[in-house]
Amino acid sequence: MELTKSEMEIMDVMWESGIPMSRADLLARSEEKTWKDSSVHILLNGLLQKGAIQEAGLVKRIKTYGRVFIPTMTREEYFANTIFSHRHKPEVVGLFAALLQREEVTADDRKALAELLSAK
Repeated sequence: MELTKSEMEIMDVMWESGIPMSRADLLARSEEKTWKDSSVHILLNGLLQKGAIQEAGLVKRIKTYGRVFIPTMTREEYFANTIFSHRHKPEVVGLFAALLQREEVTADDRKALAELLSAK
């Protein structure tokens, strides 16, 4: 599953909030969006069809009810799935070696990764 730029913006808001969100919640929390407010319904339906989000119930807003949504996977699970869904899949050991070379990977990250590998 690959998401568009606009879909990723919605997913980022949902991942960062950690709570079920309605259309109105998304509009209120989407500060740097590239899509129009009127497009959120189309984007949510696309995310539902792709299986990136699911309905998590209804909330009452003034006089009407609206659906709330939650992601079906974490940000990290999405990126792992994206990497391995491409036709040219990377070799796992080489991918980890390349990631470990990155400045963003701290000593604490390496320690946590070593613990995860030991547990497996």
